[in-house]
Amino acid sequence: MRPARPHHRMSTRNRLLFFLVAWLIVLMPFLFWWSTWFGRHLSDTQITEYLNDDKHPRHIQHALVQLGERMARQDSGATRWYPQLLRLASHPVEEVRNTDAWVMGQDTSAAAFHETLLKMLQDSSPMVRGNAALSLVRFGDATGRPQIVALLQPASVVAPAAGRVIAIDKVGTSVRQGGLIARLQDGDRITEIRTPIGGRIRELSVATGAPVAADAELASIDPGSEQVWEALRALYLVGQLDDLPAIRIYERNVLEIPDRLREQAVLTEKVIQARATK
Repeated sequence: MRPARPHHRMSTRNRLLFFLVAWLIVLMPFLFWWSTWFGRHLSDTQITEYLNDDKHPRHIQHALVQLGERMARQDSGATRWYPQLLRLASHPVEEVRNTDAWVMGQDTSAAAFHETLLKMLQDSSPMVRGNAALSLVRFGDATGRPQIVALLQPASVVAPAAGRVIAIDKVGTSVRQGGLIARLQDGDRITEIRTPIGGRIRELSVATGAPVAADAELASIDPGSEQVWEALRALYLVGQLDDLPAIRIYERNVLEIPDRLREQAVLTEKVIQARATK
């Protein structure tokens, strides 16, 4: 009969290390989520600190979201940070300006916000221009209507420099704003191409290995559902007959268009037609 092998028990030290590693595996994702979740409550002191934290743009966005919620509740204490909102309208980070444009639309009694949003219609980012236009509708101002119509249309992705395509996503791929969709190579230089909007890749104009010139179109991106939803709701209020071709695209009974967008598009057209008749 073969003798039984001795049973080696894990030492106390090894058990502690094992449980520590397991705990960290669970804890680290939670801590990352907690630190980046915009719903986490910030004190007044933290809002002030975060709004001035130019080294961490997500801190600024976090404070802006919290401030926007206070403004939506008509919290009079939020006015102390209004000068900061005006300053952030020219922040170098696009995501900060984009969030800032949305927040300024939460208080339509502030004339300075109205003036700043009108200037933001000339921003280099299509998303910032669009958010500024949507906020202006809250002020009863339809100046940004062309920018709102543009939110319904595909965005073009162009090459910022000449090179050879060494990688590119596929048609139909879902992308987020600022997401990487292609890489170009020119000698030792690698250029990353990112999408200006979130949505889905509609079509590609080039393939992997193809040479491209500067400013050549690489792809077009269909806008995401939330962007389309907000644009349709705004055009319900300020849309004109000239906007109907862009709106009717979302009235089609196709799989890519959710029912709520189709219904909103139909309703928006009806209201525009009635408004034109009056």
